[in-house]
Amino acid sequence: MATRTADPHTTGGKFTWRERLFTTLQKRGAIAVLILVVAVSALAFDNFLTAQNLQNIVLQGAFLGLIVVGMTFVIISGGIDLSVGSLLALGGVLAALTVPVFWPLALILPPLFCGLIGFGNGLLIAKAKMAPFIVTLAGLLGIRGLALAFAGERPIGIDGGSPFAWFGQGQIFGVAVPIIVVLVAFAVGGLVLARTSYGRVIFAIGGNEESARLMGLPVDRTKIIAYTTSGALAGLAGALLAARLSAGDPNGGLAWELDAISAVVVGGTLLTGGAGSISGSLAGVLLLSILQNLINQVGTLGSYAQQLVSGFFLIVVVVAQAYLTRRQRV
Repeated sequence: MATRTADPHTTGGKFTWRERLFTTLQKRGAIAVLILVVAVSALAFDNFLTAQNLQNIVLQGAFLGLIVVGMTFVIISGGIDLSVGSLLALGGVLAALTVPVFWPLALILPPLFCGLIGFGNGLLIAKAKMAPFIVTLAGLLGIRGLALAFAGERPIGIDGGSPFAWFGQGQIFGVAVPIIVVLVAFAVGGLVLARTSYGRVIFAIGGNEESARLMGLPVDRTKIIAYTTSGALAGLAGALLAARLSAGDPNGGLAWELDAISAVVVGGTLLTGGAGSISGSLAGVLLLSILQNLINQVGTLGSYAQQLVSGFFLIVVVVAQAYLTRRQRV
């Protein structure tokens, strides 16, 4: 039987075009879906595109968005961080406790303390070679207990007249402060991931950690920095949320680690690591916030609706990612 020879002007070109198409869909599909959802929502709801509603959507996702920036780096490196929801609660409690003492400390202590916890997670994962799932799952439980202990198992109120409250409730040129903070975080994260050697190492580690080590790349240091950043951003999110709600709640952030992972995966980042983008993660956060906004506007659906829709949406995205990855290899 004769062997078919690929024609470089036909078959080769066809495969190259198909590979580029599937790669683009995998990386930018969330942005395309976001545009489609916005268009459909604008047609279905008259007040969807109003300035107030759009700001509500972005503000609702701002606190989760800070966590998502850090989670994006962690997942691209091939890891996972299940402790971020508890770190958010701890950050809020620390902020509430320090406001009466010296309110600027309420912005510094939470990301610093939570960043140190993230540093500890990174050390155990990178140096002790422990599984990220186990290390951060232990953190999820232990850090939540620490937050409850610090708060005496009750929310701690914050004086709404304190300058600290402005960071959660204030505005700059009509834009809520938390929105500005999260946009800056996404912008910086995008630059680091796309334009620095650190970003290139993150992708290399997620693609093949052993190969990255053989190339002499700083694998351990890079992973420790990723988990430290994830912890610090979760602590900052907790502080800003406490300023927004005028309270630090030790029970806050429940299941936010799952929402953050969902947003990152919906944004096109592979759970196996090695591929992803900050812009995709931003699109994932906005998609989840829009879904919640639409459910609230419908009004007749129960609180379970968001979980059902988000779960179904995540399954569709993961299946689509697996399909696109297989097609790229054909």
